Amino acid sequence: MQQPHIIYIVADDLGYADLGCYGGRGDAVSPRLDALAQGGLRLTEGYANSPVCSPTRFGLMTMRYQYRIRGGLEEPMGSRTRNLAAMGLPPHMPTLPSLLRQAGYATALIGKWHLGNPPAFGPLKSGYDEFFGAYGGGVDYFTHCANNGSHDLFAGEAETHEVGYLTDLLSRRAVDYVERMATGGKPFFLSLHYTAPHWPWQTRDDARTSADLAGRLFHLDGGNVHSYHRMIQHMDEGIGWLVEALRRKGVLDHTLIVFTSDNGGERFSDNWPLVGGKMDLTEGGIRVPWIAHWPAVIPAGSVSRQHCMTMDWSATLLEVGGGQPDPAHPLDAVSLAPVLRDPSHRFERPLYWRMNHRQQRALRRGDWKYLKVDQHEYLFNLAADERERANLAPREPERFAQMQADWLAWNESVPPIPDDAAVSVGYSAKDMPQR
Repeated sequence: MQQPHIIYIVADDLGYADLGCYGGRGDAVSPRLDALAQGGLRLTEGYANSPVCSPTRFGLMTMRYQYRIRGGLEEPMGSRTRNLAAMGLPPHMPTLPSLLRQAGYATALIGKWHLGNPPAFGPLKSGYDEFFGAYGGGVDYFTHCANNGSHDLFAGEAETHEVGYLTDLLSRRAVDYVERMATGGKPFFLSLHYTAPHWPWQTRDDARTSADLAGRLFHLDGGNVHSYHRMIQHMDEGIGWLVEALRRKGVLDHTLIVFTSDNGGERFSDNWPLVGGKMDLTEGGIRVPWIAHWPAVIPAGSVSRQHCMTMDWSATLLEVGGGQPDPAHPLDAVSLAPVLRDPSHRFERPLYWRMNHRQQRALRRGDWKYLKVDQHEYLFNLAADERERANLAPREPERFAQMQADWLAWNESVPPIPDDAAVSVGYSAKDMPQR
């Protein structure tokens, strides 16, 4: 089979049930993404590598647990990170785009990077041929300034001052890339990493409020569920533009599109029936949408309960693109390529997490989940209790002890969290009243 074009779309802080195809209970915010799910594969028990943004992106890029890289131990990298100039994705590290480029792909990142700033770090140093977007975590959608007031919109490593709503700028850049590359004679890999629906909560109609938020993008007094839904609608519309460009160029059937979120939802998101959200290792913080669309390979209308996390999907893209892992950096990820070809195929995939924030630990194996938050430990059967309400540790002491021991053994295989690692003290879904 010829190498497919590959598009890896990542939303920012999108909740598990925000999309219609995942049971969203609000307005119809995602008809294009719902159509991709209907025409392809939807996973119901897929996860992010972390409940916070930059660690997940380290896992996405390296196909290894983010804890193996110093920058991946920040929760996330940002204003509280010590020696921020020294933190980032090392340019010598093999990455999904660099390995696909070795396999013959043209590569581009459009959108959010959040893995370290130039001159030491950046997309162009880690496997991408082209970059347009923001280096940091969150930016104003109109001024394109970060929380400290610095401008954060770049074309390559050059600052650019384009006018417009950021989500639309990213979508139109992606369309332009497809139109340039679709008939270029080589396959392309496009990472389209939106900042939506991450704060500040601004829609296309909110340009007038942008100046009022200058210097305080991380605020707790703004936004509402209606503006949040509109932000998802804007992103969904842009994805529709991209799909139409692929169709217009005659390459849609031979393009693998994967869509997800970097972590669970935040203050206005819908994670039902899950508990918790961003910053939490409860299900609402790490279980996220996963949609894959590839008409030439994936049967339409497929649904899978296969367990997976972000880095597994990156390994999947590497395999279907014909790339090879670097033997000096063995992958922690497991390719899901067999699931794409036969969505009824399932295999056991243990998943491990840890967070310095609230000293959290988690392990999922099969239907069971071991969880520790602060000094409290739990054992849940998620097949029967997705809301993580019935602690079965007293009833299942042997299973609890075994999963606890397995987590501790895994933890010995990755570097420890250093004492100076930054922990976000901002808004967390744990502060929300639960349903």
